[in-house]
Amino acid sequence: MILSSLMLLLIVFRSRSGGRVVASLGLNVVVAAFLLYVLNLVSSYTHVELPINTATLGTATLLGIPGVMLLVGVKLALL
Repeated sequence: MILSSLMLLLIVFRSRSGGRVVASLGLNVVVAAFLLYVLNLVSSYTHVELPINTATLGTATLLGIPGVMLLVGVKLALL
């Protein structure tokens, strides 16, 4: 697994646009974590709490604000 991770990093950074892809992904993860944190801060008003774990962070990272709304909808539907 370590070898495959190193090979993936080598391939990504070998191309010229690889650094931009990693930076963009990192920025999306930070924004998604911030959105989930803010949602949990206002949970006393909305009564909706979402845990910040890999599944919710991955969904919010890939889908953005609609992903957070999707997670809230699933949470409310399963209550």
